[in-house]
Amino acid sequence: MNYVLGIDGGGSKTVCVLMDENRQVISRGEAGASNYQSIGIAAARQSIEFAIMAATDRAQNLTKPIKITAICLGLAGVGRAEDVEEVKGLIKELQNSELLPINWALAASNIIISHDALIALVGGIGNTVGIVAAAGTGSIVFGRNHQGITKRVGGWGHILGDEGSAYKIAIAGIQAALKAYDGTGMPTSLVDIFKVYLELPSLERLVEVIYRQGWGVTQIAALAEIVDLAAALGDEVANKIIDDAVQYFVTATSTVIEKIFSDRPVLEVVTTGSVWQGKSKIHDRFTASLAKKFSEVKVMFPKREPAYGAGLLALQKLGTK
Repeated sequence: MNYVLGIDGGGSKTVCVLMDENRQVISRGEAGASNYQSIGIAAARQSIEFAIMAATDRAQNLTKPIKITAICLGLAGVGRAEDVEEVKGLIKELQNSELLPINWALAASNIIISHDALIALVGGIGNTVGIVAAAGTGSIVFGRNHQGITKRVGGWGHILGDEGSAYKIAIAGIQAALKAYDGTGMPTSLVDIFKVYLELPSLERLVEVIYRQGWGVTQIAALAEIVDLAAALGDEVANKIIDDAVQYFVTATSTVIEKIFSDRPVLEVVTTGSVWQGKSKIHDRFTASLAKKFSEVKVMFPKREPAYGAGLLALQKLGTK
C-alpha cells in the first residue's frame, strides 16, 4: 500500500492528511500557521512538522514508521521559484527529523510544492479544472482550464493586496469605527461592538491592543467576524464593507473567466475560507452578483478540504487515479 501526505499550510493553521492509494484519509493532524512570508521559514517548518506528527500519531493499525512515497505541500506565500527552493530545503529538514515516525521513500518527482490555491481548487471541486475564490486570512482567485493554463488574481499578502480577505475586512471595520469615533465618518454600531467584544473602556484603547500588544495578521483577521455580525444586524457601514468585498471577488473571478475560460463552458467556482461562512450572507451576495454576468457558472462550497486536494495531487504523481 502506498501512503502519501497532503499538507495545507495557511496563515492561520496547517492541516496534514495521511492518505492511502485508494484516496481514503487514514488520519488528520493540525498545527499552527505556516505562511513563511509572515512567520519565517523556521516557524513554518515547525508547524508543518507538528501537523505531520499529529496525523501520523493518530494513524491506527499501521506499522510504524509509515512509508511515505509522495508528498504535496500547498502553502500560502509560495508563488515564486525562490519560494519553492525555500520549501525544498524545508522538506529535506523534515526527512531528517527524529520526531516523525516516517520511512521516507520520496523520489524527487513525487514531491509537489504549490501555492495553497491549487490544492483548494482540487479539494473543493474534486479535479484540477475550475476556479477557486479563497477568502480566509488572505485572499486569492485562481483558475485552471482543460488545457492546463492557469490564471491567478491577488494573493499578494496583507500589505500589498488581499482584498476581500478577513484581514482587510477587519481593518476596514476598525478604520470605520475610528472614523465614526473621531466624527469624520458615518455613525456605525461597530464602535460599541468592538468595545464590547474586546472589553475596552474606550475605543482609544485599540491603539494599545493593536500596536503595543503587537497583534499579528491572524489576530486582526479574526475581527472580521465582528464586521460580519454588524452587517448581518443591518449596520450600513459594515454592509458597505461586505459589499466591497463581494464586488472585488466578482471582478477578480470575472477576470479569470475572461482570461482562460473564453469559451464560457459550464464552470464551477468553489469558495473556500472563513469569510464565506459569514452571517451577512456574503456567499449569497457573491453568487447572485456573479450570476448576473455569467449565468452558466455554478458557485459552490467545497466538497473536501484543501489538504485532501493536496493528497489527490500527490496520488496523481504516483499514477493513482
